[in-house]
Amino acid sequence: MDPVLNKDDALYTQIYDILKNRIMRVEYYPGSFLTEASVAKELNTSRMPVRVAMRKLESEGWLIADFRKKIRVRDITVKDVREIYQLRKLLEVSALKEIFDTGRTWEYSFKFEECLVRLRSSVNDQYQWDFYETAFHREIVKALDSERIDRIYRNNQDELIRIGMLCDKQPAHYEVMHDSIDVFFHAVREMDFNRALDILNRDHIELGYQMGIERIGEIEKQQLRTK
Repeated sequence: MDPVLNKDDALYTQIYDILKNRIMRVEYYPGSFLTEASVAKELNTSRMPVRVAMRKLESEGWLIADFRKKIRVRDITVKDVREIYQLRKLLEVSALKEIFDTGRTWEYSFKFEECLVRLRSSVNDQYQWDFYETAFHREIVKALDSERIDRIYRNNQDELIRIGMLCDKQPAHYEVMHDSIDVFFHAVREMDFNRALDILNRDHIELGYQMGIERIGEIEKQQLRTK
């Protein structure tokens, strides 16, 4: 269904939201080209608000202008995956330790359980599932109680969703993740730090990293073959 722009809201903001959503859902595939004219025609609007929206996306790193001034969706590289997961490990392990050190295991175990309920309700929508899965990890990081860190992680979360959308997830993957989070929040509730840390590292950071590296590596090889 084509999006309908609301005349009561700023056009460029609506266009920005639409374009970013399509980038996140990989409807605009990494490396694909966009033009102001094509987007304006598709959304039945003028080129000016499209230009403003695309410039904002460019400033945020979602779009890239090459030397010929052609605009394309930024690629995801194996280097990106490595850096994202290095940051995840650093922040999430520190945050989990903070939860235990400050005696908030009971409180956070219920927050994690709520995240699991959302995940289980969204298995038929990959984008929604990836959003809730990354939101679960962001909930861990919130324990650090830092607005600066939360902003950094929120940007990380957006890129993780895009990587997740590129991965071919089978139904068994969702079940494995759900079971893992179930065991994780019970370990937190029972104040078993070593068990919770092992699950976080093995089932979420290391497994996610391996899936991302393999899939993005495949895409990079395909792109090299077509050049």
